[in-house]
Amino acid sequence: MSLFFHYLSMPYLIEGIELTLEVTALGLGGGLILGLILAGMQLSRFWPLAAIARAYTVIFRGTPLILQMVFAYDALPHIGIKLPAVLAAGLALACNEAPFIAEMLRAGVLGVDRGQVTAGQALGMTPRILMWRVIAPQAIRTMIPAFGNEAVSALKNSSLASVVAVPELTLRSTQLASSTFDFFSIFFASGLLYLVLTFAISMIQLFVEWLLDLDRTKARQRNLADYLPWRRVDLATSLELAEATAAGDPAPVQAAPADTPPLALTREERTRRAVTIARNNIAVETRDLTKSYGAQKVLGGVDLTVRVGEVVALLGPSGSGKSTLLRCINHLESWDGGTVRVGGRRLGFDDDGKLLSPRAIANERATVGVGMVFQQFNLFAHLSAKENIAGPLRWVHGMTRIDADRRAAELLERVGLSHRADALPRHLSGGQQQRVAIARALAPNPSVLLLDEPTSALDPELVNEVLEVIRRLAIDDGLTMIISTHQIRFADEVADRVAFLSGGTIIEEGPAHEVLTNPRNPLTARFLSVMEADKTPEAVR
Repeated sequence: MSLFFHYLSMPYLIEGIELTLEVTALGLGGGLILGLILAGMQLSRFWPLAAIARAYTVIFRGTPLILQMVFAYDALPHIGIKLPAVLAAGLALACNEAPFIAEMLRAGVLGVDRGQVTAGQALGMTPRILMWRVIAPQAIRTMIPAFGNEAVSALKNSSLASVVAVPELTLRSTQLASSTFDFFSIFFASGLLYLVLTFAISMIQLFVEWLLDLDRTKARQRNLADYLPWRRVDLATSLELAEATAAGDPAPVQAAPADTPPLALTREERTRRAVTIARNNIAVETRDLTKSYGAQKVLGGVDLTVRVGEVVALLGPSGSGKSTLLRCINHLESWDGGTVRVGGRRLGFDDDGKLLSPRAIANERATVGVGMVFQQFNLFAHLSAKENIAGPLRWVHGMTRIDADRRAAELLERVGLSHRADALPRHLSGGQQQRVAIARALAPNPSVLLLDEPTSALDPELVNEVLEVIRRLAIDDGLTMIISTHQIRFADEVADRVAFLSGGTIIEEGPAHEVLTNPRNPLTARFLSVMEADKTPEAVR
C-alpha cells in the first residue's frame, strides 16, 4: 500500500498528467473549431459544402484514432510537415473529435423547435440574430451533457498518444512498470489518476449545467445566462428602470376583468365602421396568388384586399389554404405566381422584381410592420414572458433596454399577465402563452396583425381569454387584422368581412354578419351548418 501512495505522488507520473492534459486540450480545442466549421458546412444550403463535410465525417469516424496519430506523426513529414509529437497527437485527436462535436452541434441546432425560428423570422430577425439570440442559447444547453461526455472520452483517448512517443501518463506508467515489474500498483495508481481527472470534468459539466439552469433562478438571483452575449444584463440599466418605475410612469392600459361581457358592435356601428373603412388606404393586397407543394395546389389565384383598420376573418375547412395565405403575406412562404403588397410595398422583392436575400427580407418585415400570431404560440423557450417581448424590440428595432422593458411591461399589463412577467413559457398555461405571443406581436406597433388559428391549440376553457384580447384589439384599437379561425361566433362579433376559402380559392366574400347568416355559396352554407352542429367552446358563456 505504501508503494501505491508513493506512485500516486511520484513526479514522474505527475509530469505525465500535464502532457495528458495538454494533448486533451489541443484535441478538444481544435476539435471544437473544426466541429463548428463542419457543422456550418453540413447545415449550409450549398450542397457541395455539405457533401465535403459528410465525407470528412465518414472518414475520420470510420478509422481508428491510433492510425490517425501515426499518420499525423509519421506520414505528414513526407509532404514537408514535421510536427512535434505532442502537437501531432493533439492534431490527430482534434481531427478525430471534430466530426463527433460537429454532430453534437448540428443536433443541438436542429433540436430547437422550428416554430421558434419561424416566429423569429416573422419578427424581422435576420439569420445571424436568429442563430445568436434564439438557436445558440438553447442548443448550447442541450449540448453541455454531450460535450462533457466527449471531453471525458477525449481525455481517455489521449492515452493513444503513447504510440507516437508522447510521454503522457499511460506511457510513463508502462515504462515505470516495465522497470519495476510492479504492474498492479503502478497501473492501479495510474487508473486512479485518470478517474480523478474524469471526475473533475464531470463536476465542471454539472456546475455549468447548474449555472445555465433557467428554472433555478429566484428573485434577485442572477445566473450565468445573464452574462452570455445573447442575454447580457446591465445592472445599471436595471437599476435605472426600477427608479423610473418607482418615479411613476404613465399607467398602462388595464386588462379587462375576467367577468367583463364580450364586446360586440351594433348594426349601426357596423354600418358607420364600414363606411369609414371604405375610405381608408389599402393595407394588404394579394393578386392572383398561387402556391403549390409539388403536385398539390394550395392556393389557386387568391385575390384579397384588406384596408387599414379592417378585420378580415378567413374561414374554410382544414387544408383550404388559410395558413398558407397568411404565411405568404408575411413572406414566410414563397409563392409560385401573383403579387403580395403590404402598405403598397411588394414584400420580399426589390424594385426590379428580384427576390431579396433572407437578411433583406427580415429587415423589410421589420420596416413594413407585419406582426404574426401562430397556432402553437412559438414563444422562445429560453426567455421569460417579458424577455420574449422586450428581446426582439432590442435586437431588431434597436430600442434601449429601458424602453423595451417598459413596453413589455405595458403589454403584459394589457393582456393581464404582469404577474407572470418572469415566468418561462413552459410554466404558463396555453392561454397565457398565446396572450404573451399576441403581446410580442403587438410590441413593435405593427401596421397589420396576422393571426393563424390563435385558439386551435388551446383547451376549450382557455379559448375565451385569448378571444377577449383579440376582440379588444379589433374594436378598441382599430388594428388591421387578418384572422384564420374556426370560431364562427367570434368572427361574427369582431370581423368586418369574411372570406371563405375552399380548395385554395376564395369562393365567397362579404360583410361578416351577412355571409355568416345568409351564405350564398352551397359550400359555405354546408361548412357553417357543420360548425353550428359542433358548437364552438367560446359560444358557451
